[in-house]
Amino acid sequence: MEKELLKERKKTIYDFICDEFYVPMKIKEIAIMLNVPKAQRQELQEVLDELVCDGKIEVSAKGKYSKAEGKFLTGIFTAHQRGFGFVTIEGENEDIFIPESQVNGAMHMDTVQVAVTKGASVEKRREGSVVKILKRGMEQLVCYYEESKNYGFAVPDNPRFTQDIFIPKEHSMGAVRGHKVVVQITEYGKNGKKPEGKIIEILGHINDPGTDILSIVRGYDLPMEFPAKVLKQAERVPDEVSEADMAGRMDLRDWQTVTIDGEDAKDLDDAITLTKENGKYTLGVHIADVTNYVQENSALDVEALNRGTSVYLVDRVIPMLPHRLSNGICSLNAGENRLALSCIMTIDEKGNVVDHTIAETVIKVDRRMSYNSVKKILEDKDEAERAKYEELIPMFELMQELAGILRKKRMTRGSIDFDFPETKIILNEQGKPVDIKPYDRNVATKIIEDFMLIANETVAQDYFWQELPFVYRTHDNPDGEKIKKLATFINNFGYSIHIGQDEVHPKELQKLLMKIEGSTEEALISRLTLRSMKQAKYTTVSTGHFGLATHYYCHFTSPIRRYPDLQIHRIIKDNLRGRMDAKKIAHYEKILDEVADHSSKTERRAEEAERETDKLKKVEYMSERIGECFEGVISGVTEWGFYVELPNTIEGLVHVTSLKDDYYHYDERSYELIGETTNHRYKLGQKVKVMVEATDKLLRTIDFCIVEE
Repeated sequence: MEKELLKERKKTIYDFICDEFYVPMKIKEIAIMLNVPKAQRQELQEVLDELVCDGKIEVSAKGKYSKAEGKFLTGIFTAHQRGFGFVTIEGENEDIFIPESQVNGAMHMDTVQVAVTKGASVEKRREGSVVKILKRGMEQLVCYYEESKNYGFAVPDNPRFTQDIFIPKEHSMGAVRGHKVVVQITEYGKNGKKPEGKIIEILGHINDPGTDILSIVRGYDLPMEFPAKVLKQAERVPDEVSEADMAGRMDLRDWQTVTIDGEDAKDLDDAITLTKENGKYTLGVHIADVTNYVQENSALDVEALNRGTSVYLVDRVIPMLPHRLSNGICSLNAGENRLALSCIMTIDEKGNVVDHTIAETVIKVDRRMSYNSVKKILEDKDEAERAKYEELIPMFELMQELAGILRKKRMTRGSIDFDFPETKIILNEQGKPVDIKPYDRNVATKIIEDFMLIANETVAQDYFWQELPFVYRTHDNPDGEKIKKLATFINNFGYSIHIGQDEVHPKELQKLLMKIEGSTEEALISRLTLRSMKQAKYTTVSTGHFGLATHYYCHFTSPIRRYPDLQIHRIIKDNLRGRMDAKKIAHYEKILDEVADHSSKTERRAEEAERETDKLKKVEYMSERIGECFEGVISGVTEWGFYVELPNTIEGLVHVTSLKDDYYHYDERSYELIGETTNHRYKLGQKVKVMVEATDKLLRTIDFCIVEE
């Protein structure tokens, strides 16, 4: 029986198992009853596993299959480095806790079948036991290699993979102690036996410059090199815009146009025009028309969808599109004809968009401006800079004026503005961190942010009311428990927020951020407020954006570096060109859910990789400062200790075992560690003086200890 034939018979197999006379059977018995030859048992196993994953049938601990009665659930296992884990069930909000004794060989990211052993209560989540591992989630791991005389073993970088991997000498590729390697798992191990694997790539020695970041890149399976087919297609893209491509477009080349980006930016995907007449502003947000060069289902498009987003690591950028496009024909370089998709908005003096046009355009940027330069012109009133860009100053001043109006309107409705400095890590030529400092927003970055927000909102609202298939950027209301925890934390600083029926209005959080503005605790509270929120994601239904306090939002403005923007441009162009017929609508309805879901996943992967590289460099930076003392604020309290955040955003743990003056208990309700005899308390928001005690580059952890005053 061919594999495809078995898949076609999936319903037959399901009907057989659900027959009223059926008794639970093992795979061998099912094969005999269905006349499946021995050679096809593996294919039968795959079909049975699919039916289990679909929740249609269940498999007992003894391997017997029966109709699903709701006894078992199927989900993804997330391991914790301390041995326990959680199973996430698709469509359910709350995970199932799996105690260490009930993990039963499951490893991080495995698809498992779980039996719920304890129901949820007010205080506790559901508990369960892993009954069966349906599919292994991780086949390759980045590891640190250790060698012995006749064999080696690999220590996974990912702390969630808690077991070392045994490497037979003949599968070591000649790796030596200290090498970072990629290991293919060949045996997952059971009955106390270690997993076994073979080395398939040596990334370099742990002390070689760049090996640390490369290990993270490979650990997150970020695609570095573009396939030959993609590069070949990119090579065929022209260097200049042709007359044929410009035909039929709105010609805006005589509009005064600028790009405003970071000093070292090379992929310029947004340009701005702005005028004011009769009390109304005409704001043009012109976005690179990447879809003109990246056709649907082409090699370039398939690779862009696979990557989902460009990834910005501390020492490199992994682009979504080859540089020939992102830095060339798609980049809105000054003095060059460029194709764009423009959102041209008429805005009144209260910040209302009273009219708008979305059109295919051709533009020519007059000047390539940097945030620094515009800041010098508007904020610093730098005479030399103002003289250099004299003809543009009226437009820049108009930009500042309109951005202020738009921001005020957003604030009035309750939009949350996280105005805290991001971390800028300065590396030397060897990749070592030499400085870590805040990366501040300024007047220019805020102008561009305000203009991109209004364009994204306008486009989303337009397509929402057209009721066409679309990809929205949505942000759900925060979890009630996390908001209560935040309320407890800020109470330690004398602040409060109003929570009604386990829900908080974004305006409450916005008021909090306004109250803390300029205070020493501003950065910390801002970060913890952000952490208390849910992650924004891509969806095909517009459920609103909590953080921006708007019903309509999308990502339209960065098609060079984000796939959802590219997808949206394709939809808009099909609509503008009159191609959005029933067939095209059906096509988009079929693909968009998967595009949105995949884009959300690749975005999270990129964010995690970016966070890990930052964490790595912070640990490396602090490893040079063992024994030094710093003042910080307690940013998190757990039963195993408390986290302290320093002014430069570096965070470390004070282990409860290092607190020698007393035996400390963790109070879950007040998020405090309380001394048994002294009643001394360590609580969120408390200022403490700490010393750097130890760092671990492999685990990327920093240990502090308290310095007694």
